Amino acid sequence: MSVLQRVALLLTIIGAINWGLIGLFQFDLVAALFGGGEQSGAFARVIYTLVGISGLVVISLLFKPSEEMSDAAEPEVK
Repeated sequence: MSVLQRVALLLTIIGAINWGLIGLFQFDLVAALFGGGEQSGAFARVIYTLVGISGLVVISLLFKPSEEMSDAAEPEVK
């Protein structure tokens, strides 16, 4: 997995956790940390945009064969 894919996966996980918090507790962690409690905060909007783009990048991981996903692939023994 490339560095870009790892960062995208991390941001997607953060986004999923944030949506879980919104759904369960009506608490937007990203807005609370970066936007002063409002979803319209400029930095919070940047984070939301990055999470959305990350979701698009992570879609490509669905179509990779499992052997390409492993960083620790064992070398073939001849």
